[in-house]
Amino acid sequence: MTLSFRTLALSTALGLSLSPASADVTIRYLASQGGLSAHELAAELGYFDGTGITLENVGYAQGGPASLVALAGGSVELGSAATAAVLNSIAAGNDFVAAYPSNGINDEVQSVFYVLEDSPIKSVEDIVGKTVAVNTLGAHLDYAVREALHQKGLPEDSANLIVVAGPQLEQVLRSGQVDVSAFGYWQTTFTGAALKTGGLRAVFDDTDVLGEIAGGFVVLRRDWIAEHPAEARAFVDGSVKALDYAREHPEETKAIFAKVLAERGENADVAQYFAGYGVRAGGLPVERDVQFWIDVLERQGAVEKGKLVAKDILYTTGDAPVTN
Repeated sequence: MTLSFRTLALSTALGLSLSPASADVTIRYLASQGGLSAHELAAELGYFDGTGITLENVGYAQGGPASLVALAGGSVELGSAATAAVLNSIAAGNDFVAAYPSNGINDEVQSVFYVLEDSPIKSVEDIVGKTVAVNTLGAHLDYAVREALHQKGLPEDSANLIVVAGPQLEQVLRSGQVDVSAFGYWQTTFTGAALKTGGLRAVFDDTDVLGEIAGGFVVLRRDWIAEHPAEARAFVDGSVKALDYAREHPEETKAIFAKVLAERGENADVAQYFAGYGVRAGGLPVERDVQFWIDVLERQGAVEKGKLVAKDILYTTGDAPVTN
């Protein structure tokens, strides 16, 4: 669907200063089941009114790496994926730019690895040889498991990861098809619904492993930014304002979530469990958000040392990255 936008008067009422755009631009994207990205929230709030930007939802992403494939192939204008997946894609030759953090992890928002309450699994060490459900391979949860095992001195591939879509994470855990289900930081709506039923226990979360850090990025092609500099800036400005809005107005944000999920034909009730995006005030990244994962990928031999430079990957509007 194409999102319809409110009038510029709403943006003015919210105290926004939007960058002017030179032409009308449609930004196609893939949505995430059970979630709402900050740029979608920005559109609902009217933050792109008067910028010439129209967002068009062209379907659902089956994980972040799939959205990057779509971006590389030109079927969408933006992708969204875990930082490690973004870096792997750039290292493979895609000239992508990390526009803004899609989500982050902190003391309030995390990816949590759950087991059944009576499970013998009590720690990271206990997941060796066990089956862990994650949303996709080669992205945040995959690498969080690997890093957790590495920090305990265990082989990074000693857990068995299988791909399970977010809406089925609770079901496969309760039915015994997996030993652990990983609910991503962007899947707090599914987490809340599962915890309401009860009978689950957390083993560890990604903040324990990674600390406070951006979990992923919304990504644009560098050539698209060069062709549409004003729109790119307006897109980032509006999106990061939406990140702040969600932190400052959680109940209003949940109501918007519910409305959009209902329009998509999804379960709007899960919107009540939205816990926030987990990003810093101001909504922008710092270099550690990228450098941490560059170091991990270099250590694993997945990326040649020195091939990726954090400041070259983050979105810039001049000589320096736009960061907090």
